[in-house]
Amino acid sequence: MSIILENLPGVVGALPGGSGVIAKADDMINWARKSSLWPMTFGLACCAIEMMGGYASRFDFDRMGVIPRPSPRQADLIIIAGTVVKKMADPIIQVYKQMPEPRFVIS
Repeated sequence: MSIILENLPGVVGALPGGSGVIAKADDMINWARKSSLWPMTFGLACCAIEMMGGYASRFDFDRMGVIPRPSPRQADLIIIAGTVVKKMADPIIQVYKQMPEPRFVIS
């Protein structure tokens, strides 16, 4: 938790209990433009179709510096799109542990 707060001063704040962070979407988008996120997408259901649309020519996340990575060892953000069922929990945790620090999750 302290790594996140140290790396993003003024962008995120700690939640009570220290179990997560809260941030305004505009601040996170501006931080992403500045820092070039390298996300790994983990599509579990129909939500994955929407992620694919984000990387297509109409929205084009690449122009904001968001470059998708196929390997968790190259990614600093994992986007989990869809419902996580018990069967998928262990594989997701395994992928998360393979990511380098600092690592972020959007689910």
